[in-house]
Amino acid sequence: MSLLAPGRNLVLIGPMGAGKTTVGRLLADRLRRPFADTDAMVEREAGRPVREIFDESGERAFRALESEMVRRVSALRGQVIAVGGGALGDPLNLTHLRSTGDLVLLDAPPEALAERVGGGGDAAARPLLRGADDLAARLASLRDLRDADYTAAAAHPVETAGKTPEEVAAEVLAWARTRPGLLSRDERRP
Repeated sequence: MSLLAPGRNLVLIGPMGAGKTTVGRLLADRLRRPFADTDAMVEREAGRPVREIFDESGERAFRALESEMVRRVSALRGQVIAVGGGALGDPLNLTHLRSTGDLVLLDAPPEALAERVGGGGDAAARPLLRGADDLAARLASLRDLRDADYTAAAAHPVETAGKTPEEVAAEVLAWARTRPGLLSRDERRP
């Protein structure tokens, strides 16, 4: 595979509902970079939604597909990448992502995450939230399991609660402009 654009990948990690996909699309647009969402890539590869993969093949099958998509996307540079909330559970995924990218943690308190994923059937589409009577408690539990991975992996944390996606994107971009090699010379210009 070849270089897509100059600069390292800008990789967004964090819990579900933190805004990785929305903010990632905004950043990709502003930087004129390709956007890759590993969950969407898994769905395209499998030809079915994540929830169906979990239901029909199990979480292990989903994680194997997720790891393959992380490997593929990490083989290129110059992208904005959003990875699923549990992707860092596999240390090899972190190795791949760090090989060509800098990781930014998007995070928010469980109550804010629950508000974001709770409406419009979004929670039902997320297999790890199905059956949860208390979304905030379930999200807090997942966060407790994954927080050490997020904290160890992130080059920069960004709190998203109380901010618009545009504000979060601007904050990430301001930080990215200070990182040597992450952005091209043209991308570092305000």
